[in-house]
Amino acid sequence: MQLLVGEHSVGSAALCPWELYTLHMRLRSILAIVLMLMAALTVRGAQNPVPPVSDARPSFSEWLNGVRAEALSRGIRQDVVDLALANLTEPLGVVIERDRTQAEEVLPLETYISRSLSAKVATGRNMYARHRALLEQVASTYEVPSRIIVSIWGTESSFGRFSGVRPTIRALATLAWDPRRSTFFRDELFSALQILNRGDIDLTKMRGSWAGAMGQPQFMPSSYLQYAEDFDGDGRRDIWTSPADIFASIANYLKGYGWSAGQLWGREVKVPPAVASRIAGEVARSAGTGRCQATRDMTVRLPLSEWRAMGVLAANGGALPTSDQPAALVSGKTRHFLVYDNYHVLLAYNCAHAYALSVALLADQIR
Repeated sequence: MQLLVGEHSVGSAALCPWELYTLHMRLRSILAIVLMLMAALTVRGAQNPVPPVSDARPSFSEWLNGVRAEALSRGIRQDVVDLALANLTEPLGVVIERDRTQAEEVLPLETYISRSLSAKVATGRNMYARHRALLEQVASTYEVPSRIIVSIWGTESSFGRFSGVRPTIRALATLAWDPRRSTFFRDELFSALQILNRGDIDLTKMRGSWAGAMGQPQFMPSSYLQYAEDFDGDGRRDIWTSPADIFASIANYLKGYGWSAGQLWGREVKVPPAVASRIAGEVARSAGTGRCQATRDMTVRLPLSEWRAMGVLAANGGALPTSDQPAALVSGKTRHFLVYDNYHVLLAYNCAHAYALSVALLADQIR
């Protein structure tokens, strides 16, 4: 902690040595008093720490009693409630810590994309070849490109190799009890109980991320209830182990958010420095939608023909098409992308340009 008493410029011609000495001693006395007061406040704070917000809430066990009663009122069977909540004695500290902790530094967009693609392109092509017949069947049914499905699968769970180890019910109960985002996670907790009530997954196998995202597509429970599919026809929507259900669920999610068949996600472009300066001065930023910050970190949409007229070039240095296709400009430090409506569907899966562009570019390289 830095203590700032003040800044003064004292000229030697204005004050005699004795006056300077007196001023110096007075400042030392003031500083000593301030330090004593700070020390006293520190001791008092240590003896009577400010309670965290959660201390004003019911205890975890008392809170769980309310969850049990509400779950039963929602039609969740008694045996499901008892089994799911039986061993929950305290919240998971590691989950609250992960929810509180924010990364101090964010990788530049170009670095994130480069690392993501280098780790996934070869495996993505192999997985696409291995599951091609099934992927094409799913793609035809939902009108979502198979390469996009594989790319999201690879980005979310490394092609099924890792989809999380946290018990979903316990993670959600922790976050629902914690006051930071309790309303959102309380709803997700009841959605997870409803999934167990339906019999789609056993409690011991219901595992995922620290935030409750489940299975290989990393669906939150509410997304599972709305978009998960039983494509293999076995009576269960198994996004944990069934490739058919996993691929169909991803495709159904994208279709539900408005994926337009036959339309690209966008394209990489070149923006010369002079053109970038003109765009910064003349083209407005997007107003965005909802809580997704990424939808505001881009320009408004303009027809490709207007971007062409301003001097934006295709990635190979050639001219852009003379098209009325509306596109927004997303820029990193050195790379630039004109993105279309389908790109916003990728943001609906995960609201981050690094994510959406990595998915889009990986899909292009799989193709």
